[in-house]
Amino acid sequence: MKKLFTFLCIIGITTSFAQSRTIPVDTTVRTTHNTTIKGVSMSYTAETGTLPVWDTNGDPVATLFYTYYTRNDIKNRASRPLIISFNGGPGSASVWMHVAYTGPRILKIDDEGYPVQPYGFKNNPYSILDVADIVFVNPVNTGYSRMVPGKDGKMPDRKQFFGINEDIKYLAEWVNTFISRKNRWESPKYIIGESYGGTRVMGLADELQSNQWMYLNGVILVSPADYNAYNTNGQPEYSALDLPYKAAAAWYHKMLPPALQNKDLTDVLPEVENYAINTLMPAIAKGGFISDTERNSVAEKMSQYTGLSKKVILQHNLVVPNSFFWKELLRDKTGQTIGRLDSRYLGIDRMEAGMSPDYSAELTSWLHSFTPAINHYIKNELNFDTDIKYNMFGPVHPWNNDNNNTRDELRKAMATNPYLHVLNQSGYYDGATTYFTAKYTLSQIDPSGKLKERMEFKGYRSGHMMYLRKEDLIKANDDLRAFIKKSSANGKAAKY
Repeated sequence: MKKLFTFLCIIGITTSFAQSRTIPVDTTVRTTHNTTIKGVSMSYTAETGTLPVWDTNGDPVATLFYTYYTRNDIKNRASRPLIISFNGGPGSASVWMHVAYTGPRILKIDDEGYPVQPYGFKNNPYSILDVADIVFVNPVNTGYSRMVPGKDGKMPDRKQFFGINEDIKYLAEWVNTFISRKNRWESPKYIIGESYGGTRVMGLADELQSNQWMYLNGVILVSPADYNAYNTNGQPEYSALDLPYKAAAAWYHKMLPPALQNKDLTDVLPEVENYAINTLMPAIAKGGFISDTERNSVAEKMSQYTGLSKKVILQHNLVVPNSFFWKELLRDKTGQTIGRLDSRYLGIDRMEAGMSPDYSAELTSWLHSFTPAINHYIKNELNFDTDIKYNMFGPVHPWNNDNNNTRDELRKAMATNPYLHVLNQSGYYDGATTYFTAKYTLSQIDPSGKLKERMEFKGYRSGHMMYLRKEDLIKANDDLRAFIKKSSANGKAAKY
């Protein structure tokens, strides 16, 4: 009986100390730091916390985790640009650009982006914090962002968050709340999105302007995933857009014939781009009605540009999936696979046979570096402490892809706002959101061609996260600085 009493006491004590694992709905933690950027020492404030997403009744239905950096020696915030940063997925936390690209701290990695131990972070001497304040936003179920129960204890309908248009709508409302809370309505504003974040910010540009009456100076697309180009079942001719990427990856791995391999990459790619649009795409569009002569001629040229055999290309009816390319390119040379998001990376499969790699060599490498760094950084430097798991990738599926009009929404935003400029940044070795598809998307946003002078494209000798390579980290941040300067109003009226 005594043992039973002791056991019940232990259970009672344990229960009394137990707490449910929840995230605060509305909270802020501020810390002050020093850094040196472009040779200039400066102090900055890091504000991290959560801010609610409200329903139409003014009740919170979710809370978004964010990190907001402001330079401290700025007297006039009205002229200070604000960058609102999103990653993609959908379902990815805003971690990648935060601690590897534009933020004041970056990963401890080597100069090509590979992980090194001990894991951690260091100062980012190339951050754009010298010229702009930045807020990194985590959509619902990413990072520490979560749905919150209502007054009845029930969770809200998840469908209001997880879809192309649903995502855009609630994030625009949240941005409005953030801008009001932080008193940034006067500031020039930019939105930047990586990968699926490209689709997100294309739609956000119009949603912010049309329904929040918040006008932007710039939209920045980093390795954008344009679902209008990728969800093209029954239209195999779109695969032609990936040919220049395949040529870049083959060039990197020295798989091209000498006449091409001995040229610089940027001298090879324009030739391949021209062939992809003007020859390969029309050829694939002919389907089974293409002549044997043309089919063989195209296969021969594709072989020269990709490093794959003519036979393999013919076996695929000129439409070679990227997943097969990642498996096939080095199959007979080293037996290794190449990365999906960055084809510089190498993988080792269980067997060399097969149609696609066993895993993404680059993503496993990145998670080595990012996961320890972001968890350590938030807890120990930013002093935000919680038992909630930081979701690098969160549960957001099924995702509603219906009614994707984001291309035209960006066109509309540009047409109705003469201040609005667009910058695209892509890595040549990205096999998921290929650089030439991004160029194609820019060309399709405005069929009239009247807005093209406000669009620009920048390419880099790396992959999806071009900033992991030190040379491109420097160049890409400098390109952002130049874009911010170019798209500033500088006293000019917004008119045509």
